[in-house]
Amino acid sequence: MLKAVILIGGPQKGTRFRPLSFEVPKPLFPVAGVPMIQHHIEACAQVPGMQEILLIGFYQPDEPLTRFLEAAQQEFNLPVRYLQEFAPLGTGGGLYHFRDQILAGGPEAFFVLNADVCSDFPLSAMLAAHRHQPHPFLLLGTTANRTQSLNYGCIVENPQTHEVLHYVEKPSTFVSDIINCGIYLFSPEALKPLRDVFQRNQQNGQLEDSSGLWRGAGTIRLEQDVFAALAGQGQIYVHLNDGIWSQIKSAGSALYASRLYLGQYQLTHPERLAKHSPGGPRIRGNVYIHPTAKVAPSAVLGPNVSIGEGVTVGEGVRLRESIVLHGATLQEHTCVLHSIVGWGSMVGRWSRVEGTPNDPNPNDPRAHMDSESLFKDGKLLPAITILGCRVRIPAEVLILNSIVLPHKELSRSFTNQIIL
Repeated sequence: MLKAVILIGGPQKGTRFRPLSFEVPKPLFPVAGVPMIQHHIEACAQVPGMQEILLIGFYQPDEPLTRFLEAAQQEFNLPVRYLQEFAPLGTGGGLYHFRDQILAGGPEAFFVLNADVCSDFPLSAMLAAHRHQPHPFLLLGTTANRTQSLNYGCIVENPQTHEVLHYVEKPSTFVSDIINCGIYLFSPEALKPLRDVFQRNQQNGQLEDSSGLWRGAGTIRLEQDVFAALAGQGQIYVHLNDGIWSQIKSAGSALYASRLYLGQYQLTHPERLAKHSPGGPRIRGNVYIHPTAKVAPSAVLGPNVSIGEGVTVGEGVRLRESIVLHGATLQEHTCVLHSIVGWGSMVGRWSRVEGTPNDPNPNDPRAHMDSESLFKDGKLLPAITILGCRVRIPAEVLILNSIVLPHKELSRSFTNQIIL
């Protein structure tokens, strides 16, 4: 018997994802046509012996989240429950707080997945490695280049046994090119070190972390409090994966994740990909179109486009490397490139909405997506264009590298601006 836990965080996180996270919780943001965490749930549901999937976070259980959970249970025929934290408890605090629910039924092991990662989720391979050589902690790792490795948790392994000998979260100097993917397989014994951290925090009272914030005894950071402390003690091992992987920290990384998942659909869900048909729009590359969307036959879509529920795409529209969300309208002859068009937004005819992609270096197979800040030296950096929900752009307007907050109507061209 197996279980899975998906850590979805809460509303005070994901500030780099705004304004998209104003409308729905970040884990429910559509990536390649389905909510971000549905990719996680699909992968977990395919593992033989999976009995229950738990979501842990501190979002309020509002209507969108409740509807999603009900639909997921019906689709995957598995219990999918949400456990709400009383406060932000870190990446490990929720696991310890809800340990009784996780261990109910006596699972042999349980997966732990961060919600804001995109991956091909090699869960069956991780399970096989765990059963071949059981240990309390198994981490999924991948490789990064020397510069980008500083932005992740770095793992030094024994190349023969794959034991984690040293772990450093976001080091200041190069440690290793193996990085933590935020996907784990824990045995029930893994909760004992979390208990030790909790008890130590209780004895010490409230603690101040590296950011200067005070955290309570219930707050446990898997990376710093557990992995770094236990590395080299024969308890933590790494499973290396050369498949797709990326973090989803910013809107730009959501576009990149959508591209990766659309490519995966060729193998996992070919039925989700639009096909070119007589009398239909021209499809180039991997494109997802929701069945309720209305797309004019003269539109040209792709590559790497996702069109949501109830979207209207007019005649002569050119759409590439973009996500168009629920209820949006693209009028005749608009051009949308490297952008996210928000819920219920309208782009007028002959308008152009274009962003600057921040893709990994195609000449470096170990390069990953950079989730950089929106600002540098007080200026908005070139980035994808984001239209918040219910933004209205009239005819013949040019929007480049800009972020338009919800409920705005534009009447002229904008470049490299945040429109409040």
